[in-house]
Amino acid sequence: MTVTSPDTTAVGGRPVVPSRGKLRPLGQDEVRITGGFWRERQDVNAARTIPHARSWMDRLGWTGAFTAQDAATADRRGREFTDSEVYKLLEAMSWEAGRGAGAPDALKAEIAELATAIAAAQTADGYLHTAFGRAGQRARYSDMLWGHELYCTGHLLQAAVAQARTGGGADPLLAVARRAADHVCEAFGPGGTQGVCGHPEIELGLVELFRLTGERRYLDQAALFVERRGHRTLPRHHFGWSYFSDDQPVRQSAVLHGHAVRALYLAAGAVDVAVETGDDDLLRAVAAQFDRTWARRTYITGGMGSRHTDEAFGDDFVLPADRAYSETCAGVAAIMLAWRLLLATGDGRYDEVVERILYNVVATAIGDDGRSFFYAHTLHQRTPTAAVPQDEERLGFGGGARAPWFEVSCCLPNAARLLAGLSCYLVTADDTGLRLHQYVDSEISTHLDDGREVGLRVRTGLPDDGAVTVRVTKTDDQPWSITLRVPQWAAGAELVTTHGRRRVPVGDIMVYRAFAVGEEIRLELPTRPRFTAPDPRIDATRGCVSVERGPLVYCAEALGDDDLDSLRVDDTVPPVDVETGVEVHARFDAPGQDGWPYGPPGAATADPRPATPLTLVPYHRWARRGPSTMRVWLPTT
Repeated sequence: MTVTSPDTTAVGGRPVVPSRGKLRPLGQDEVRITGGFWRERQDVNAARTIPHARSWMDRLGWTGAFTAQDAATADRRGREFTDSEVYKLLEAMSWEAGRGAGAPDALKAEIAELATAIAAAQTADGYLHTAFGRAGQRARYSDMLWGHELYCTGHLLQAAVAQARTGGGADPLLAVARRAADHVCEAFGPGGTQGVCGHPEIELGLVELFRLTGERRYLDQAALFVERRGHRTLPRHHFGWSYFSDDQPVRQSAVLHGHAVRALYLAAGAVDVAVETGDDDLLRAVAAQFDRTWARRTYITGGMGSRHTDEAFGDDFVLPADRAYSETCAGVAAIMLAWRLLLATGDGRYDEVVERILYNVVATAIGDDGRSFFYAHTLHQRTPTAAVPQDEERLGFGGGARAPWFEVSCCLPNAARLLAGLSCYLVTADDTGLRLHQYVDSEISTHLDDGREVGLRVRTGLPDDGAVTVRVTKTDDQPWSITLRVPQWAAGAELVTTHGRRRVPVGDIMVYRAFAVGEEIRLELPTRPRFTAPDPRIDATRGCVSVERGPLVYCAEALGDDDLDSLRVDDTVPPVDVETGVEVHARFDAPGQDGWPYGPPGAATADPRPATPLTLVPYHRWARRGPSTMRVWLPTT
């Protein structure tokens, strides 16, 4: 592993700043998203989603819980993990303030207000949680299975790091976080309680706080938590120890399993520990687990989790479309893990992971108004989605339409923090120059490892148009490299430079030379629609195809009560672009019998109808035009 040794304490807006690895991530002060698909979503996130989340947290008393230290237990509202939602909101606000768009000064004042309230709720020994430890409440750490105390602390630490790295280091939040981390090290260190939290997350927060402050015991404590996992120290539960990531030691697992978000957070934390301690065996173990998970337990959208009951991974190839859970938080967590693996290994395969999830989970999650969201992402909606009124909290969580708020609303602030800091996931530096991982309209200005200043301007029409233009805006007369990525879906791509046009293979393409200011490199990525067939071991989708175009998954959507269950697609006729989407040849078969739904082969389609054109829409656009049914996997004729 190449030692990159970035200044991990520097301001500059990077959520992950490893001290070693193949690649050095660029931060918000180096990469700015300027337009296009993702800038639109960042602007909606800033103007509507973040204020919407704040208003609901105020309305439900989640923010007020920090200033009500003397209130009776019954006065505290919300689940035991609601503190974490406030911390994720603070992290989103910090990345948004660091982005510099809109009204950053007003946002910083709001951050300071919340940070002051949180600081007032912290006890003298550093403990901080609004559901435990006060008069009339349960004792601290009396429910390690469900209490989420360390989980919430982990999100507090991540919020404080974000605030420090976006220029807010004088804010009291960092001091609060350090006291909380010191308390955790005292309470759970080698001489303390030998336990783990029922929901991993503290590991991520401790490692990043170590990277920010240089305090070694934060890293040591994170490593201790990773090693304690899997020894069944948590109490029994009917979901099993796997739900809580406590059934197998991290190093011994072959694949991610159990509750999807828990497993992904733990894996990401383990990668952080492995990188900072030089534990390459641990890094290889987690990378192998993720590779197997991606190959056997992941939906075509990049979504993870196929069991609603426990929000968990299913067994290998158990990926039913109509029971896809694919929680938004799992998508965010998978991006966090893939990004860490990319930085550590330099393996471009993880770019494909981030791209697929961004366009087909994250982009799908948030409504056009920025004030509603999917908790889970089905791939087959059999009954029309029903709109949820803007002032209504949806009890529970799981499938159904986008809603303004859920009883468990972890997903909205999680998506908000990712979108606000998205520019940090686009570009890295390596030994010879810059690598572009995701193509987004952006301005890049940074220094190479040898101190030379370079700059790029990126323009693209993705995801609709595959043209990518990279213009050099700063350089000297010495050679350096610009490495571009040809995605798996872009076979037949062409590279156009001052030296001519040539076809380039899938994978990383390095252009190394002395550039001139104003010089352009153009990458032309074919985005023609294509049929995709599932692995035949996925029983639930055997005999079906899906349609993809560029990085996007498409779906059939029917407004109102139209039934898509009898849809059949002719996969011998290639899909084609039309003005409103992608067109396929399809028919709707009349049922061959009523009553008992079984019979001789072919009876169910005894009256086939003629094929007619059917327009598919991007999956991220479904359920935005009113109540609808939808399916991604299309049975073939």
